[in-house]
Amino acid sequence: MKQLTIAEHYLLLAHILSTVFGLAGLLIVLPNPEIIANLPPLGQTVFQWSMAGGGATFIIFGALAVAIYGIRNLGIGTTLAFMLPSVFISLSSELLGTSTGFPFGDYAYLYGLGYKVAGLVPFTIPLSWFYMGFVCYLLARCGLKINSSSSWIRHLGAIATGAILLTAWDLVLDPAMSQAPFPFWEFQEEGSFFGMPYRNLVGWVGTGATYITVAALLWGKKTILLSRQELNLPLITYLVNFAFGATITIVALDNRFLLPVGLSILLGVVPAIIFWWISEANKSNQMNIYPENMVTDDDLKVATTDVEMALK
Repeated sequence: MKQLTIAEHYLLLAHILSTVFGLAGLLIVLPNPEIIANLPPLGQTVFQWSMAGGGATFIIFGALAVAIYGIRNLGIGTTLAFMLPSVFISLSSELLGTSTGFPFGDYAYLYGLGYKVAGLVPFTIPLSWFYMGFVCYLLARCGLKINSSSSWIRHLGAIATGAILLTAWDLVLDPAMSQAPFPFWEFQEEGSFFGMPYRNLVGWVGTGATYITVAALLWGKKTILLSRQELNLPLITYLVNFAFGATITIVALDNRFLLPVGLSILLGVVPAIIFWWISEANKSNQMNIYPENMVTDDDLKVATTDVEMALK
């Protein structure tokens, strides 16, 4: 378990550093080609490689960090019960979207995010749906304190909240990745919402809610209560990925895009921090809340008798 914790921390650090490196490349180096021209041949080769694979790298690091976090805190079965639906459903939705325009609008992926499945969708895209959907749903589920006795209405509330947190991230991600000077995908239609069609947001909510619902059904009535400290990685992951899109949007685009950044903060960042904060009331060790681990009056009587006999 200690080795998993160490690996998780290093992968999260690599995710953060690769995100910062990517921002520096997109916002500082690429707009100033003289910086690249002044690099030695080895430096130019390394930079070209990093720009070609940097987008894929930070997603892979994020997915690995969240996967190990899930295995360590929830178990491999629970983690796979979220990972598999999220990857396959999001990939299906993306393949449908890039082929038909439904449900996200008419768009296409460019380069920089890795090998494309069926020549359409980079393999890293479903991984990003997984790790961001996982942290969004976990923050929502723990913040709303879903347990084995929670009503189906509370479960639906956690699913809807997770999907909203996920879509709030897209409010800064899509402008940054499709309209910045060095885009990773492009809409082939002029959308009404800051260059995006409104159905793109509907597609995000629908796709996120679909695979989160499947995962929630697979999780069933499993009680997952994590403390604030145990939710540090989900919160950090959410904030780092928000900051990536928001920084590009603010720096590379005009002042009109401050509105989607503000909406993303209001609908995503603020609720995520609130859910993280109120989770302090939860038990650090979720096993303590299971009935089989609770101490009953009979247990106390037996223990008292044993102590009395030992003292005689």
